[in-house]
Amino acid sequence: MKPVVDVTAVRGHAVEKRRLHLSPGLSPGFVLKLSLLLVGVVSVVLLADKLPDLDAVRAAAARAEPGWLALLVLAELGSMGAFAWLQHGLLRGGGVGISRRRAFAVTYAGNALSTTLPAGPAVSVVYTFRQWRGAGASAQLATAVILIGGVVTSVAYTVVALAALLAEPASRTPVLLGLAALAVAAVPLLRWRGRLLGPVLRHPRIAPQVDRLRSGWAALRLSPRAWGALTTLALANWLLEILALFAAARAVGLDVPPHVVALAYFAAQAAGSVLPILPGGLGAVEGGMLAALLAFGVAAAPAGAAIILYRLVSHWGVLAAGWLAWLLLHGMPEPVLRLLRALPRALGTGLASLGVFAPYAGTYRRLG
Repeated sequence: MKPVVDVTAVRGHAVEKRRLHLSPGLSPGFVLKLSLLLVGVVSVVLLADKLPDLDAVRAAAARAEPGWLALLVLAELGSMGAFAWLQHGLLRGGGVGISRRRAFAVTYAGNALSTTLPAGPAVSVVYTFRQWRGAGASAQLATAVILIGGVVTSVAYTVVALAALLAEPASRTPVLLGLAALAVAAVPLLRWRGRLLGPVLRHPRIAPQVDRLRSGWAALRLSPRAWGALTTLALANWLLEILALFAAARAVGLDVPPHVVALAYFAAQAAGSVLPILPGGLGAVEGGMLAALLAFGVAAAPAGAAIILYRLVSHWGVLAAGWLAWLLLHGMPEPVLRLLRALPRALGTGLASLGVFAPYAGTYRRLG
């Protein structure tokens, strides 16, 4: 889960956008996306000979090891669960008696909205805000849960990314020099923080959000131990996501160091943010991930297979679960409800039948 905090969306205000005078209805953002799309198309045409062969990718994916695929699914479930648990912990800290099941369902549903709809992140923030309000949170608390959750996960994201960069010998020295420069620059900033930050925090557009954040922070009655647990969940959210990609790579036989997998993941996230042409970063995420793996010398065909397996679970699987959660939260047709109610019994009957016929399965194939 990649949380996006849109303060304007939380407040419910519309944002005025200046239009280009070249043509009515063309915004600068639209022109930028169109330009990036054209650049992407040209790049694909020019680099077509370096793209993995589809037949080789299909063959590599077909030979994937089931054990690693199971770890891929479990890691993705754990990543989503960590972020949902983080939201649940913040709400409970604010005194909202929301069930863990509902918090998980809202997290999945919000992710589905974010990765499916145009302007999905903003829609997701508004939806999540309303769900927390409906669960009993005040407007200040609901806003604080979204903002503080985003800050905590963003800090964890930065920590994991820095650790991956430090683990790579080629980037270790530049990163250390950059951190040293930031430390030197932080000394006067801390000394004169009142003079430097005061005007910024009093800005008409920023001051209301700072007040909302302070009010929500005051409503969160969390002990240091609880904050430590929430920070651990934020780190687990990203580490388990990287583990899912690592499992996909190992499933197709790629022996790639974990920090390389992490750097490929962060490269994909950056590409999806810079080139948000399609919802969910489709195309940009896969392209960024493939480019990063190829840059580290990974073979094209198994790299493409690993990316496909990873995205099938982390994007399409989570997306399907999210829309199912949305239907469960907001109602679904009665025939579908009857089918879901009957599903556990059908699964139980099926498993029981497998148990009955297991002694005779060796007649047709070897078990294990």
